[in-house]
Amino acid sequence: MTRYFVLVSGVSMAVLGIVLVMVTSSVLNEQSARTATASAHDLMGYAVRPLDVPTLRSGTLSRQQRDAVQETVGRFTDRMVDLTLWTTSGALVYSTTDDRSSTARDPLSFTKALTEERPQTFATTDVTLGPDGTVRRPVLDIYLPVHAADVNGPGGGRSDTVVAVAQIRLDDSEARAGVSEAVRQVTAAVVIGLVALWLVLLRTVHTTSRRLRAVARENARLALLDSLTGLPNRRLLADRMRQAIDQARRDEGRVGLVLLDIDRFKDINDTLGHDRGDELLEQVAERMRGSLRDDDLVARLGGDEFAILLPQVASVDDARRLAERVGTLFDPPFELGDLVLHVEPSIGVACLPDHADDASSLMRTADVAMYRAKHSRTGVAVYSAHTDKSSTVRLQLLGELHQALRESRQDELQMYFQPKVDLSTGRTVGYEALMRWHHPQRGILTPDLFVPLAEQSGVIRDLTRHALASSVAQLAQWRAQGWHVPVAVNLSAHDVTSETIVEEISALLTRYDVPARLLEVEITETALVFEPARIVPVLARLGRLGVQVAIDDFGIGSTSISQLRTLPVDTLKIDRLFIRDLTEPEREAPEVIVQAMVDLAHSFGLSVVAEGVEDEQTAVVLTHLGVDQAQGYFFARPLPADRLEPPHLAGPARIDGLAGPRLW
Repeated sequence: MTRYFVLVSGVSMAVLGIVLVMVTSSVLNEQSARTATASAHDLMGYAVRPLDVPTLRSGTLSRQQRDAVQETVGRFTDRMVDLTLWTTSGALVYSTTDDRSSTARDPLSFTKALTEERPQTFATTDVTLGPDGTVRRPVLDIYLPVHAADVNGPGGGRSDTVVAVAQIRLDDSEARAGVSEAVRQVTAAVVIGLVALWLVLLRTVHTTSRRLRAVARENARLALLDSLTGLPNRRLLADRMRQAIDQARRDEGRVGLVLLDIDRFKDINDTLGHDRGDELLEQVAERMRGSLRDDDLVARLGGDEFAILLPQVASVDDARRLAERVGTLFDPPFELGDLVLHVEPSIGVACLPDHADDASSLMRTADVAMYRAKHSRTGVAVYSAHTDKSSTVRLQLLGELHQALRESRQDELQMYFQPKVDLSTGRTVGYEALMRWHHPQRGILTPDLFVPLAEQSGVIRDLTRHALASSVAQLAQWRAQGWHVPVAVNLSAHDVTSETIVEEISALLTRYDVPARLLEVEITETALVFEPARIVPVLARLGRLGVQVAIDDFGIGSTSISQLRTLPVDTLKIDRLFIRDLTEPEREAPEVIVQAMVDLAHSFGLSVVAEGVEDEQTAVVLTHLGVDQAQGYFFARPLPADRLEPPHLAGPARIDGLAGPRLW
């Protein structure tokens, strides 16, 4: 491109220079001719006065006129070569050289001067001058029309009648030399100017071309990088994965792939905003970038999903251990402005040739392993063919969930109810509504298999509306039977930030004539602390309506004491993470933490519920710690409404350390 510009621009500049010089030379020559003509015209004005016709007819000038001409001409001998005067018929009247045989050297100019009655010029070069013919100079012939004298006019003026033509030959060497010198100067100036301009243009084009190439290289680089984190993107990962697989096949080696996504990241985006979500992704990328081997490749696939390519991994166990090390990167909290946030990843591991044959299947098996880790809440999962229901199955399941939410098929989505037991009396004092999907082909599906799909696709709001409507309808039915036990329904962050959720709940309570105190809503602590400016007003409105509000999964978020004191909530539900380790003899910290939570909640007038109670020993410990209520498999599994025994007829659970029957 640059060479082409140099050639084209050089030729263009040369042509432009030639044209400028030619135009300048022509203009200067014309100007010189006009100047010479003016001089000749003035000379004739001095030398030859308007002639009377009788004199011309005689073919000679009067002696007085001749003497006047010779005297005038003598003043201009430094430039004028000779002067000749002809009649209109071409007869010689006068010549300073007394050459009576002279004729007009340019008949055409002679004729035009006569007919057009204006001066004509004719340039002659290399003309022999002087009697010996040895001097050769350029000459300019000027033909001037001569008018007759006006005998009737005052002062001897001239008439409009042309009676003769005068030819004045001027030495043009000095004028031409001046023109040549001027042309040389102009040529030099034009050449220097055009060369300078060409150099400037060449430098500009070179600089621009270099910048464009740099921009093109940068664009090509950015096309392979994620714009937010600066990590390689999916395209670069696919290319490096193909190279790694080809090398592994040649060396009979192994390639590992680790896929990772951030749990509840959609809640973070929806509640904290995308700016904070992006900030979290940048911090995650920075931690991962500095923790791996030089040959490993960390890439961002989009959203909250990351990939780690292990081009040379010795075994599947090595890949799993590396994935577990990556999981520990999430142990320290992330600081998002003034918010300290604990997040957990779900990590899937797959290797080639152990779990896949090519790049596409390696990506799919790692994805399946990641979703298995998410659903089982194990943190890290290695691909297993026995648990692979494939990503296609998840997409199909999402489509079937859309179908199940239609009015004609909503009976597939049934509400199960798990009792909440008062630890001081052992009696049922409430229920938590938990959805079960009676799938026509897959059987009964628990929420962990379809609620994450609903949250990722936006179906969660329809699912929540169905859960609320079914639960309030069940409350109305129980009231008619004499049951007056509240039911808790889980709300996602999407629901609590909705502007219409309060009106929808109020409309349901009015429609089924159910007191608001019998309905409780649960929202996770993580969702609550993300965007309190939007969520707290909604919870306050629900409280004014009479609906009870509980914080679910308390302890895994970062609610401060000052926040907890001002939140419009009634109950804290301690996350099962703290409950499951209470009976471990070597662990004392969980009991201390639970005791602190209970004391804190009671100081603010809140009741405390422990979830995930699986055995009697745990129930006893919780009773001694002052926990108000508990739920879990020790007391009862979630059951459909028609299998529940009325609370006022059921006997109390024995949780005082003595063996006793469960409620169900």
